[in-house]
Amino acid sequence: MIAKNLDDRLAIIKAIAEKQKNEKARKERLATIRKNTAKVRIVARKKRTAEDKKLSGFTGGQDNVNHYTDASKYAKTYYGETLHETTRHDTDWGDY
Repeated sequence: MIAKNLDDRLAIIKAIAEKQKNEKARKERLATIRKNTAKVRIVARKKRTAEDKKLSGFTGGQDNVNHYTDASKYAKTYYGETLHETTRHDTDWGDY
């Protein structure tokens, strides 16, 4: 926009001043948000590390004495003939 008279120039100056004022206000809002976010992150990090310390002794359930580790032996012991009858044809592909 090119100003041709005094009123146009004043309107341009006013528009630029308003734009700069809005930019400054936005920067101030963002600075406040950044500051508050940093505080929240610090608290969250402390909370997360505290939870990690609680889980440091967790082994993933690997020391469960009731866990049956030999699946094939378990199946033979408890399902015997039923297991044999249902799996005997699993590897029989035949001559097709």
